[in-house]
Amino acid sequence: MAAKKVARRPDRVLFPKSGFTKNDAVDYYERVAKWLLPHLKNVPVSLKRYPDSVRGESFWEKDAPSFTPDWVRTVDVPRRSGDSKIHYIIIDDVRTLAWAADVGAIEIHPFLHRAPNIVRATSVVFDLDPGEGASLEMCCEVALVLRDALATLRLKSFAKVSGSKGLQVYVPLNGTASHDATESFARFVAEELARGNPELVTAKMGKQFRAKKIFIDWSQNADFKTTVSVYSLRAKRERPFVSMPVTWEEVEAADDLDFDPDAAIARLKKIGDLFAPVLRLKQTIPELTSRAARIPESESGEVTIRGIRLPKARSQSGRRLFIVAKTEMGNELWLNMGGTFKRWILRSDRAMPTDDLAIDPAYFRGEVPAAWRNRISIADIGCYELIDGSFERRRFDLWFTGNMFSGEWILETRGDEWWTLTPRD
Repeated sequence: MAAKKVARRPDRVLFPKSGFTKNDAVDYYERVAKWLLPHLKNVPVSLKRYPDSVRGESFWEKDAPSFTPDWVRTVDVPRRSGDSKIHYIIIDDVRTLAWAADVGAIEIHPFLHRAPNIVRATSVVFDLDPGEGASLEMCCEVALVLRDALATLRLKSFAKVSGSKGLQVYVPLNGTASHDATESFARFVAEELARGNPELVTAKMGKQFRAKKIFIDWSQNADFKTTVSVYSLRAKRERPFVSMPVTWEEVEAADDLDFDPDAAIARLKKIGDLFAPVLRLKQTIPELTSRAARIPESESGEVTIRGIRLPKARSQSGRRLFIVAKTEMGNELWLNMGGTFKRWILRSDRAMPTDDLAIDPAYFRGEVPAAWRNRISIADIGCYELIDGSFERRRFDLWFTGNMFSGEWILETRGDEWWTLTPRD
């Protein structure tokens, strides 16, 4: 099998306002790898990918994309529906870390468990999220209350800023506690703090309860949830910031808690990894009489057509539906972009854009809607993944998983109405 190639565009600007490029992201992750990789060892991750800039499209990459190199390690985790497996990426080395950055994975979100013992939670995490009208300073205030409450249970905790607008508190376990146990514990603690500090804290999910309060998100401890990694870049603002560990003294001061990539590296060189104890400290959470109800994610069945698994209609992943439709105008390529089909009429190696088409749910079942069956048929159907590009750049690097279209193709135009669609060598 030929090696899978990914277009490398080091000068692609990820953060337009600051000029921070993809090459800068790769460079940052290579420099921070010494401290970051121990936290990702054997940990399945979800990646937040940006194929253009942070102002453009983004999506969660949970299942390893089809263009993933053979040397990237993955671990298979059954879906809760039981009808298939998700192939999560494991970032165990600098090469994989750089590859992830090279395909626009600005953010890295690991699970709170390690393979192969994915039923055991390595930590409890409390995600402190400021509602409208609340601030990071208020997050710090709640974090201190939380720290003291945990200390009464003889639990040591560690804080890090999210790199966005909130703060997270970790309780290392590194034992045999299940996710059910840690989620129940986190919910119990969050609700107790909300009862004791009703003007400052809420443990309720609804956004209507969060105004001018700090929401303690206990649900992050579910086995299917991820939290942004320590030392991960964030794509929440016009400039890149880092999810960075902080001392409790810094939380008390609640000042100067933004760290850009250069500041993060300089800080690590000076004081080292403040989260190193999270990897080795062993603690046990107490058994509680209150048991939190688990909130399951809904899963729908999957559809497979001629050996090709179709993406789901409401998926947040990078796999999108494509169709080659045989019409009275000839073959057309339809790509699900933003919830509608973007259409190109195919002519040899050229593709002429035409009007968008609403996506009928029947297409996700591999079927033509009844009203159109006398006018079109499906010549090919499957999923495509966006490696790089946008309409603004007038170019898309696409990876197709279908029968007629497979592997990497370049869809681009040089300014006229015609686009070219060519396989990448």
